[in-house]
Amino acid sequence: CLKDKGATFYGAWWCPHCNDQKKLFGSSAKLLPYFECYIYPDTSHPIQACVEKKVPGYPTWELADGTRLPNENTAGVTLETLAAKTSCELPQ
Repeated sequence: CLKDKGATFYGAWWCPHCNDQKKLFGSSAKLLPYFECYIYPDTSHPIQACVEKKVPGYPTWELADGTRLPNENTAGVTLETLAAKTSCELPQ
């Protein structure tokens, strides 16, 4: 649903908060609209697309309307916030 709603999750392979964000989705994490901003093993130079997008930090969610949801806590953006902002339903 997040992908269908035009949301993008910008992250970095070395970012613990990004990894925590992915864990919130469990086995569905592989379906996330994830965009990796660093090429392994580099930790100092984001790829040009992330520089051009001016991604402020990781994790950052960008919605279809350009609104950004930065890291809310140590696990990223809550599932409740993502659901509310995208009209995606949380699984029961």
